[in-house]
Amino acid sequence: MKMHDLAAVAVMVALPFGGTPAAAQEKSVYLADSASPFGVPTVTNADAQSVTMPKLDYTPSGTEAADFDKYYVFHRADTDFATAYGDIAECDNYARGLQSGISDVQVPYPYAGTMAGALGGAIGSAVAMAIFGSAEKRRLRRVNMRTCMNFKGYDRYGLPKALWDEFNFEEGLSGVNEEKRQHYLKQQALVASSGKLQGKVLGL
Repeated sequence: MKMHDLAAVAVMVALPFGGTPAAAQEKSVYLADSASPFGVPTVTNADAQSVTMPKLDYTPSGTEAADFDKYYVFHRADTDFATAYGDIAECDNYARGLQSGISDVQVPYPYAGTMAGALGGAIGSAVAMAIFGSAEKRRLRRVNMRTCMNFKGYDRYGLPKALWDEFNFEEGLSGVNEEKRQHYLKQQALVASSGKLQGKVLGL
């Protein structure tokens, strides 16, 4: 029984009417891993046959590690394709639609509350979002994906950007359509379950 499949919990079972806490019986039971709030994936292990394993091998140049904070893949031993897809898809859903944290720009007095002030604030917000918002949303997505997959027990391995770009995506102010998203997620799941990765485990 694998630890990432089942979680052990201690349950106190109280006796019927008239029982006392001292008479309660403690026993260990196992609960299945919590279900995804996004529903059960329809992808099966048989679907792996239609997914192409991306290129993962490379000759280290000594400089690619500087970008491993952004460009990486996940892998967990003894994990089948369907399970890996379910985990990656769940984490991807958590990481969708994140807010950058950039709010409306407040204009100074005496323009506050005026039409000119409102227009100026809107323009300022748009400029700030264009300059900083996209990068911040990409950063937040990386943080969420890394945290979620680490919680599920996956290791993280660095990959040169040129290889990473072939089966991954980033979401800033614009996203990726659902067809491409699912194609990429299935490739990521294949890597996470059966990819041959090089280099050291990077940790969270």
